[in-house]
Amino acid sequence: MGSASSAYRVIYLDVDGRIQKVVFSRFCSPYDIKELFCTALGIPRESVPALSVLDRNTTLSLLDSTGAMVSIDPTMPHNSERSPYRVVPLIGGQLADKEELFQNVLTQVAEQFSRAFKINELKTEVTNRLAMLEKRVELEGMKVVEIEKCRSDIKKLREEMASRNNSNFLDDNKKLTPRRDVPSYPKYHLSQETVEALRQPTFDVWQWEPNEMLSCLEHMYHDLNLVKDFNMNPITLKRWLLCVHDNYRVNPFHNFRHCFCVTQMMYSMICLCSLQEIFTQVDILILMTAAVCHDLQHPGYNNTYQINARTELAVRYNDISPLENHHCAVAFQIFSQPDCNIFSTFDAEAFKQIRQGIITLILATDMARHGEILDSFKHKVDSFDFTDEEHVTCLKMVLIKCCDISNEVRPMEVAEPWVDCLLEEYFMQSDREKAESLPVAPFMDREKVTRPTAQIGFIKFVLIPMFETVMKLFPQIEDVMIQPLKESRDRYEELKQIDDAMNEVQKKKSENLTMGKKK
Repeated sequence: MGSASSAYRVIYLDVDGRIQKVVFSRFCSPYDIKELFCTALGIPRESVPALSVLDRNTTLSLLDSTGAMVSIDPTMPHNSERSPYRVVPLIGGQLADKEELFQNVLTQVAEQFSRAFKINELKTEVTNRLAMLEKRVELEGMKVVEIEKCRSDIKKLREEMASRNNSNFLDDNKKLTPRRDVPSYPKYHLSQETVEALRQPTFDVWQWEPNEMLSCLEHMYHDLNLVKDFNMNPITLKRWLLCVHDNYRVNPFHNFRHCFCVTQMMYSMICLCSLQEIFTQVDILILMTAAVCHDLQHPGYNNTYQINARTELAVRYNDISPLENHHCAVAFQIFSQPDCNIFSTFDAEAFKQIRQGIITLILATDMARHGEILDSFKHKVDSFDFTDEEHVTCLKMVLIKCCDISNEVRPMEVAEPWVDCLLEEYFMQSDREKAESLPVAPFMDREKVTRPTAQIGFIKFVLIPMFETVMKLFPQIEDVMIQPLKESRDRYEELKQIDDAMNEVQKKKSENLTMGKKK
């Protein structure tokens, strides 16, 4: 009950030789806790104004058994009856200097938060509502239920403020500075077996550590002759890849391994479909680089959450593909660093073309646009013209979409762990949406979705139709991509039948048990 993770904290105080037990919610403010301690000490309420702010002439000092001062806040270390804290009220100006210093620090912090989170428009409203609620929290003569109701209202207000700025992307700016200690990951010598496997959709992406994945990505750029043809500085390429790695977050699914997985699938499609014989080298560069950058700084919560929670990103990008727009922005913030600019040898017009190409492809990964993009491609595919820029751009958009959601193309032992990772991220989001009273998608709800139900519809109605459309241009993908998708669909349908049968047996057992109790 006194742990940091529980809803309530228990603190024991030594009040004139007797042990006083104080219980408070972990959501209480320091002022609430100080008010409780004043009550325990018997300090007159005239010293405690209506807004739970102690009189400037009454300051509490909390000491542990060794005489060390303890901060009075919800995270203070819990103690026991055998080791109570001693509360010492300090009268007068004993802490005037410290209070002045503390006030200066608070003022600076308030200014930083005001600039960073743009919450000035909420300040007056929230202050007034907190004042109204906290005035109601009178410890004397108030019932426990009434107290908890007020605390709950205060908690919701604070969570509402936090949720509006749930993703502090400003903290990520420090990661945009390129590393100077290159090479800081070893240059792995890839065996011929690994080089050949890297070109296949069956490549096992789970066998590799981050440094090894960076080396594999570096190899792809060299193997496709992108470094040679565009006179890239190999050290700049290495620095860029390191900076990209640092700007993928540690999410269950949308992490650096997913970035590597998508890029490796793009590389395998370039090789399998002989795209270098069809596309220009600039197109190949755009495809590979968009794949590498497509989920930079993904927060682990999708666009639906961003929009419904009115996050900073949703407000910034007017609810239009907020995550994908952010991925693009971060990518070009990295390229703006001279030590990470792999496009430094291009003139302004060529760079503009590459920039637009990468942005177009990353924005295409927003699944909200899936129907629109696939329909456009279907109208072009039967009379596809590789000399038509619009046709080629549409194909590149479909290719990055295929790679982004291609896990089920891979062997079962490689694909299935990705399903678990995705569901973990879905459940993390739906739990948060429930806590914030936001709409919850059924396919993300841990109480409604299973692995088979999550995959069957997605494979049947999203993956197979899209890959079959691509197969009209590249028949060679049928055996290595479409056939595995159909096998995966069949496997999940069998699993669903087993789950349904087990649920039916369990249901009958429950009914028989209920009937038996009634008799």
